[in-house]
Amino acid sequence: MQVIEQVREIVAQAKRMVFFGGAGVSTESGILDFRSVDGLYHQKYDVPPETILSHSYFLHYPEAFYRFYREKMLCLTAEPNTAHRKLAQWEQDGKLTAVITQNIDGLHQKAGSRHVLELHGSVLRNYCMQCGRAYDVSVIADSEGLPLCSCGGLIKPDVVLYEEALDSDVMEEAEGQIRQADVMIVGGTSLAVYPAAGLLHDFKGDACILVNRDPTPFDAKADVVIHGKIGEVFAQL
Repeated sequence: MQVIEQVREIVAQAKRMVFFGGAGVSTESGILDFRSVDGLYHQKYDVPPETILSHSYFLHYPEAFYRFYREKMLCLTAEPNTAHRKLAQWEQDGKLTAVITQNIDGLHQKAGSRHVLELHGSVLRNYCMQCGRAYDVSVIADSEGLPLCSCGGLIKPDVVLYEEALDSDVMEEAEGQIRQADVMIVGGTSLAVYPAAGLLHDFKGDACILVNRDPTPFDAKADVVIHGKIGEVFAQL
């Protein structure tokens, strides 16, 4: 409880907080993460999930990509949990300036957060690779085989696959938000995915709080470290 009180005090005094989060933020909403013991990457597939979710696999085996994508990457019935709602509340209170997320599920916005920087895109946005027309996620979720545009082009989710670059504008804004923050909260991420994890090195503020179920490479550099489920921790703040 002592460390929770410490975090409460830091949050109370903060003027420009930024949150940086990963898959662990959404696991309590029923969405699988990737690298934990029971995560997606530890399940058995004929082809490793990292390969299926690559740009080259998408281009060469689109039917197999979409089978996996519909089954494992779309969880459209998921609802925001305590962590999502707390972050939205802090933004409404004028304390939190941005949520920077590696997640693609849209749950931060569903909880009410407005300034969300999605480093890896979103399953909710989709576009035709030929004409650029935008499509709702239902077009992919409700289709079979290849989701095709009315022009005949392939509809691709607006998510960053392996081998693809992150959006430079989103990265630049995230860097700026982190540099201006006086408090940074990092949660639900193994900090193993680059270049996203490298953003933490831009933080020069007063306090960095790290909340994650398992230890991370950044633990020694954080001012406060809590190992636990982020929803359970945020429920106490």
